[in-house]
Amino acid sequence: MTDVSQARKQSSPSARGEGFDLAKLLLEGRAFFALIVIIVVFSILSPYYLSVANFLTMASHVAIFGILAVGMLLVILNGGIDLSVGSTLGLAGVVAGFLMQGVTLTWLGVVLYPPVWVVAVIACMLGAGVGLINGVLIARFKVPAFVATLGVMYMARGLALLMTSGLTYNNLGGKPELGNTGFDALGFNRLFGVPTGVVVLAVIALIGSIVLNRTAFGRWLYASGGNERAAELSGVPVKTVQVSVYVLSGICAAIAGLILSSQLTSAGPTAGTTYELTAIAAVVIGGAALTGGRGNIRGTLLGAFVIGFLSDGLVIIGISSYWQTVFTGAVIVLAVLLNAVQYRRRSKLPSSTGGQPTSQQRGKAEPANPAQGKTAR
Repeated sequence: MTDVSQARKQSSPSARGEGFDLAKLLLEGRAFFALIVIIVVFSILSPYYLSVANFLTMASHVAIFGILAVGMLLVILNGGIDLSVGSTLGLAGVVAGFLMQGVTLTWLGVVLYPPVWVVAVIACMLGAGVGLINGVLIARFKVPAFVATLGVMYMARGLALLMTSGLTYNNLGGKPELGNTGFDALGFNRLFGVPTGVVVLAVIALIGSIVLNRTAFGRWLYASGGNERAAELSGVPVKTVQVSVYVLSGICAAIAGLILSSQLTSAGPTAGTTYELTAIAAVVIGGAALTGGRGNIRGTLLGAFVIGFLSDGLVIIGISSYWQTVFTGAVIVLAVLLNAVQYRRRSKLPSSTGGQPTSQQRGKAEPANPAQGKTAR
């Protein structure tokens, strides 16, 4: 066979794997198709499911999971895991509730009622602090991410319980005469008919997408998650990126905690229990690889909507909460299996390209340009 015929064969769609492949389409778009199936099925089972009012209510519930999932995506892209986001969410809510009750300064004999924006800033700083502890333990002291974030998870939950003695703050309305009202706006106000939580999720997702696709930090993140050693040799500040993603995850958890406390009109120390698992599930359903380096904001949001719409749909049609847990777990297991199939197919792809190494293979063999660690988004 001549060189020309070989080149033509390799450039054909079948040789490059670029022809229409229904299985590949369904596999890579599984979160979107799953969401469509969920909406169609529950719309048939209940006439109230797809009403505008119910759709907005479900979206406001999804906002909590979605915000957590965006922060979790950044960590997973880096090849890590953050088990502390649920506890951070609860701790941030408790701190916000404590501040909204008024801070008594006994030595001065006064009670301070900070405005809501100050409460929000302090809660976000707290989330960043928790994330910083995680990042330093993992990046500087080389503690495995699972162990470090598990320990911080218990610490944050314990602090929340200590602050409240296991009780719940119910009065989050503030003092009108002191001007610190408005905390309920996060959970109940709407902008152009859209719940505030959904708007916040959209803003965070937009910022996250821009950061991942248009900035050097995004390229560094994909590169360090795909091959940390190669990224480090290429000049990527791997440790700084690693600390930064945990800080951002902590901030996202704090924001979710503020919105959840506002929606519930209360702040309890047990809020956010197991939410870290839901966030991980949303990222996995969205197609991200738990090994790092592959995933995107769009898929993560779809994963959050799949979980949220499935859970709310099961409630609407009257399914037992125990069965809801079973169904949600089954969806997660299926998503993990499909991820394994998807990335196994990609790993076998070089054998059909005439033995030419892909960018991923080159990244494992030699220091590559950090931009090569990005996936299509």
